[in-house]
Amino acid sequence: MSQFPDSSPPVFAERNYLNTPATGLKSWLTTLDHKRIGVMFLITTLIFFAVGGLFAMLIRIELLTPGPTIMDAMSYNRMFTLHGVVMIFLFMIPAIPSGFGNFLLPIMVGAKDVAFPRLNLLSFYVYLLGALIALGGMIYGGADTGWTFYTPYSTTTTTKVVPILLGAFILGFSSILTGLNFIVTVHTLRAPGITWNKLPLFVWSIYGTSVIQILATPVLGMTLLLVAIEHAFGWGIFDPARGGDPVLFQHFFWFYSHPAVYIMILPAMAVISEVVCAFSRKNIFGYKAVAYSSLGIAFVGFFTWGHHLFTSGQSAFNAGVFGVLSMFVGIFTAIKVFNWVATMYKGSISFKTPFVYFIGFLFFLFFGGMTGVALATVSLDIHWQDTYFVVAHFHFIMVGSTIMAFLAALHYWWPKITGRMYNERWGLVGATLVVSGFVFTFLPQFLLGNEGMPRRYFNYPERFQALNVASTAGASVLGIGFLVILVYILVSLKYGPVAGPNPWGSRGYEWLTPSPPPLENFDELPAFERGPHEYHDLPGVEAVAPGAGSSHA
Repeated sequence: MSQFPDSSPPVFAERNYLNTPATGLKSWLTTLDHKRIGVMFLITTLIFFAVGGLFAMLIRIELLTPGPTIMDAMSYNRMFTLHGVVMIFLFMIPAIPSGFGNFLLPIMVGAKDVAFPRLNLLSFYVYLLGALIALGGMIYGGADTGWTFYTPYSTTTTTKVVPILLGAFILGFSSILTGLNFIVTVHTLRAPGITWNKLPLFVWSIYGTSVIQILATPVLGMTLLLVAIEHAFGWGIFDPARGGDPVLFQHFFWFYSHPAVYIMILPAMAVISEVVCAFSRKNIFGYKAVAYSSLGIAFVGFFTWGHHLFTSGQSAFNAGVFGVLSMFVGIFTAIKVFNWVATMYKGSISFKTPFVYFIGFLFFLFFGGMTGVALATVSLDIHWQDTYFVVAHFHFIMVGSTIMAFLAALHYWWPKITGRMYNERWGLVGATLVVSGFVFTFLPQFLLGNEGMPRRYFNYPERFQALNVASTAGASVLGIGFLVILVYILVSLKYGPVAGPNPWGSRGYEWLTPSPPPLENFDELPAFERGPHEYHDLPGVEAVAPGAGSSHA
């Protein structure tokens, strides 16, 4: 099978996972095909992303003016809790690993499916069950604790916090099952010729993410269960009046939730490593450094939770240790950034839509990372603690970076998933709106935080209104950008030009199979003689520009 597109017109693969004898809804709901399960995860997480985005817009509209604008204080508290729970637990954590990971990882290692197909389907239904229970709690009472569920408020509030806690507890099992499946698949189902040093960088990062999912998620599950028990029965686990400790909850929660940051950002980095090679037409610079830094981030991430507790009363020694350890994560991240930039050096860069999102990712990761280093400095963190500076930092480094990578993945692998191309001009318009809208939404919040505006507050002094209006205007641009993307992506499903097997001219293993892939991924298993990021020493490689092989490029 050719490793690069030829000059022949692209054709739509007749035998593929979308076009099988069983095409009804039941065949999808009972499927064991990792590609269909990945698509179901993608559709579901995108729906929750829209729900979380709607909550965010309502929050920004409310903050247009001091005092009530469209809701009262209690409704506001519930709204930002719902926004956080939906975006983090229902979209950001599962979207790339469970969605794109399920679809692509087996193909990238030359396998027919994941190691445990039935367990894979179970993980999807466990995810749905947890989501429905959490959403039920949101609809019938709604929590007002924030997505962190801090005690003692979460154990004493009269809102329906227990269903949301149980929903998040159940969602953890989906993450564990997915991570276990991926680790076993990588270890046992790699095709002949795919050694550890020839694994795609996407697989390396998903592997590191899976390790975190298995080791850290049980801690969160037990913690949330303890909060639910205390809220329901008043056992006093976190109540100092009964010998409990509310700060203990924070230690438990952040022991998971800081590694969970890397459950979100490591898969994003996985996407970026693939995109930068394909659109720079160059080998990855420092393959081993990029690969092993994923494991380094996963490892060090377990030792940095205490930087969330600088103002909780912990000792100065502990604060210093956690501050230094937090800096180490920046080292592994800097290794990746350096290698990505070096990969672009003297490359034949093509500014297609996925590459624009790559540039957006670099900006948000670098800018947000620098503010993270500042927040890891104890003296600065004390000033910015619980202000909008922290909100802006989190959204730049986590939400912005993750969404940029998710959209890069969506556009890069859309031809592989659907066999069709989207409209490139509208793709660039959507990317411009999303990147600029995100910047103008959260840049004013850095200024608000530096001036002392607390986060989570329903009301604020009038001197903060201009910056809040600017932030809401940016959010409006961001929302329009997402709507543009939704329209042209849906249109491409029916009217998009046929993509062909490899419209980008990529060396990735997933592009060695037809688009969409056949039921068992490969009509004939390739030899995998070269690495997945090697562009040198191939006949005519310089002549193949990204977009070749597609009538739409």
